[in-house]
Amino acid sequence: MSDPFRLDGKVALVTGSTRGIGRAIAEAMIAAGAQVTISSEDAADTAAVAAQLGMPGVACDVTDSAALAHLVAATVAAAGGLDIVVCNAGITGRPGGFADLDMDDYDRVMAVNLRSQVVLARAARPHLRPGGALVLVSSLSALRGNRAISAYALAKAGVSQLARNLAVEWGPQGLRCNAIAPGFIATDLSRPLLEDAAFMARRMAMTPLRRPGLPEEVAGAAVFLASPAAGFITGQTLVVDGGTLITDGS
Repeated sequence: MSDPFRLDGKVALVTGSTRGIGRAIAEAMIAAGAQVTISSEDAADTAAVAAQLGMPGVACDVTDSAALAHLVAATVAAAGGLDIVVCNAGITGRPGGFADLDMDDYDRVMAVNLRSQVVLARAARPHLRPGGALVLVSSLSALRGNRAISAYALAKAGVSQLARNLAVEWGPQGLRCNAIAPGFIATDLSRPLLEDAAFMARRMAMTPLRRPGLPEEVAGAAVFLASPAAGFITGQTLVVDGGTLITDGS
């Protein structure tokens, strides 16, 4: 009996996959047997990481619809098909509440975090083979109120709804779509917070496991959701947060 958690013979593309959570997802899917297209907006980083991992690389600015279409077409041309799409690229934007919102920053946050996922899903749909899966990266901030990164939280809430919408629309064709909502994850981008003792004391007190998550732990969830092991799971947002969402802070 084959291992239902394996991705042997599958073709995947992962946006924002040269560092952090995206790179961890790409590496985990490669380890599970998939061919993975590496992608980021930085052409040099994309080429370097693709070479390190022995995989194709396609630079892509996810705010550019034509570039997203090219990313899909290049992946299909290189591998002969497409089975898994991971929409990971994202930005936090400027901190602050809606009263102080910079609308240009808001537009960019929405373009990178939500619009790009809609466009990429539309571009990928005609090429996805039966049993294909989309994994959208949402956020814990999508699931609770937020006054520090309000535009980001709103965009990520839209990502979770996109997963539900696509699950309903694509399910009859045997395609699945789920989202992952990471909590506080230790990455290079979160290093300033990791080095902020007051923030860490407060945040870890709100996290039952009392530690930040690792990119590899988010990657494991992505591999699961893309694999046959999750074949009857669709339209869900899987929270990977050490229990922060469910705790009362005690």
